[in-house]
Amino acid sequence: MPVNEELTYRPLALKDMAAASNVFRNAFDARLPWLAGRHTSEEDLAFWSGYLFTNCVIWGVARQDELIGVIAFRENWIEQLYVLPHAHGQGIGARLLDQAKSTHCVLSLWTFQRNVGARRFYEAHGFLARRETDGADNDEREPDMLYHWRR
Repeated sequence: MPVNEELTYRPLALKDMAAASNVFRNAFDARLPWLAGRHTSEEDLAFWSGYLFTNCVIWGVARQDELIGVIAFRENWIEQLYVLPHAHGQGIGARLLDQAKSTHCVLSLWTFQRNVGARRFYEAHGFLARRETDGADNDEREPDMLYHWRR
């Protein structure tokens, strides 16, 4: 889709969690295909509707009626940030990240070591890698990295 179409940024409601979990799954599987299929769409929806919606502020961005990006954050943490692949490179992730940064002075997040695109994105937006793990403590058993940002 053309970049110049109007984007709408807004907090998401419980009724939006199916669309949010779909953005998550599609973006996750495209970026990390070796981890695709570890959870069902029902498990994704339960996670977004249950844990994330209960514990986080969730914002989304839509172009026309299609949700194309989401961020879930809570005090000092970014839990999830995903943008559909066809919308990458348009500043959507940066604007969602700015929403969390405008709310909190300190933020941390985890990303997988092999997710080079995400690592580049976070580093370009002021996050510093603080710790690497072998993945033994995450659900995917994938080596990951802890990033921190401070205003």
